[in-house]
Amino acid sequence: MDTKESIKYLFPEISDIQLNQFEALGPLYESWNQKINLISRKDIQHIYLKHICHSLMIGKWISFAANSIILDLGTGGGFPGIPLSILFPEVKFHLVDSIRKKVLVVQDIVNTLGLDNVKTSHSRVEDLAIKYDFIVARAVAPAVQIIAWTKALIRDQHINSMPNGWILLKGGQLDNELKALSPGAYYEKKSIRDYHPDAYFAEKYIIYIQR
Repeated sequence: MDTKESIKYLFPEISDIQLNQFEALGPLYESWNQKINLISRKDIQHIYLKHICHSLMIGKWISFAANSIILDLGTGGGFPGIPLSILFPEVKFHLVDSIRKKVLVVQDIVNTLGLDNVKTSHSRVEDLAIKYDFIVARAVAPAVQIIAWTKALIRDQHINSMPNGWILLKGGQLDNELKALSPGAYYEKKSIRDYHPDAYFAEKYIIYIQR
């Protein structure tokens, strides 16, 4: 199954414009990765499975409501924010990272694809003042640390099917990390293998923590 077929299979409702944007992502990252190490050299040939489809699994778990505001904390090369911004063009995404050269590359990719629902910032989380519906992150830090950094940034008003909070892409054994959450914290752990059969996702999860 090629890239277009795979993404169309996962999200049959997306448009040809979105499919073309997804198809353009691979060559863009391959070109930039020759100049700056956004993605490990061994992973670049698997960018659609290990980075784009991985990011999109959040979109299988929740369909963000129009006009939601999502923070991608520690976006790195733009994951999961860029794939999600293509999937949800009526949702606003703020992609933030403390490494300036990565943010410049992400902004160039955003400009090339014409993603007008994306804002990028070279910033530390402590300097952010915007309120968000959800904060997403992939392999940035332990959940309890992410919550400590960002709990003041989540809006009180809910417009989505799930209450506002954190949606984290995590891998491996997570029992100790989840036990470290505050007593009474509500969270859900969803296996990505429920959405995608590839063995790469065998121990990869979506973790939702309610604010």
